Amino acid sequence: MNLDKAKHLATCIADTALSLAKIAFLSKWSVKVPSEKGDLVILGNGPSLNTTLTRSRRFVMNCHRLAVNFAASAPVFRELKPNHYVLADPHFFRNTDNANVAKLWLALSQVDWDMNLFVPANVTIAGDVADVLAENPHISLVRYNLTPVEGAHWLENWAFARGLGMPRPRNVLIPSLMIALLCGYDKIYVAGADHSWTKTLSVDDNNNVVSIQPHFYREDEKEVKRVNTEYMHYPLHQILYSFYVAFRSYHTIERFARHINRQIINITPESFIDAFTRKKL
Repeated sequence: MNLDKAKHLATCIADTALSLAKIAFLSKWSVKVPSEKGDLVILGNGPSLNTTLTRSRRFVMNCHRLAVNFAASAPVFRELKPNHYVLADPHFFRNTDNANVAKLWLALSQVDWDMNLFVPANVTIAGDVADVLAENPHISLVRYNLTPVEGAHWLENWAFARGLGMPRPRNVLIPSLMIALLCGYDKIYVAGADHSWTKTLSVDDNNNVVSIQPHFYREDEKEVKRVNTEYMHYPLHQILYSFYVAFRSYHTIERFARHINRQIINITPESFIDAFTRKKL
């Protein structure tokens, strides 16, 4: 065995052992997602979603729909009426006094169609969030495990299939894809997943990393400032590494999707994601 193979094997063994420990201590075995049939469109928040909705709205509306993050604050949300909604960032639960987060929960409180709201299993629901969920009978709270699992393929397949973990969840699209696979959708279409972050990445004269991340809805200045402030706390190499983690996770998801005979199709124009089959609508 050469040195590279030995290092790879050692890393795989270490990752497998660590992931088993994470599953044991972090994952909730009681979580269960609803069973679904047919096709699903995941509505990412990238700017290209506007193009997809303009050109292919009928296609989107003929499928089940899944929305994420601040999508509920967009005017088009009530037209799309997503069947599922996924939140992953603790920011949505810890900072309900933030104006943008408060606006999101207000929009969710006004949902008048049946919708599953997926939140991490280890998130504490309290305060305004608990009030929204208690007072709106149309929203069904569904827990899911955000536990990162990596290592041997047998462990990944076993944990993923049981909802005990997922590839490292660098962003909300990763849990959205895993939830869609667990629900049993035959085809999962990905829209609004531009992921063209490297186009807008720069470093200013004070060595602060600047990242402009446009969405399909109008940007709120306070939220843009919050995101930019967070990026300023990290050096460029760490930010690029986080991008690497996300794109690697998509390849892991694609491998798992093939393992369970499901298909993920990227319908995002000019998307940077290179893991999934592409299709122009």
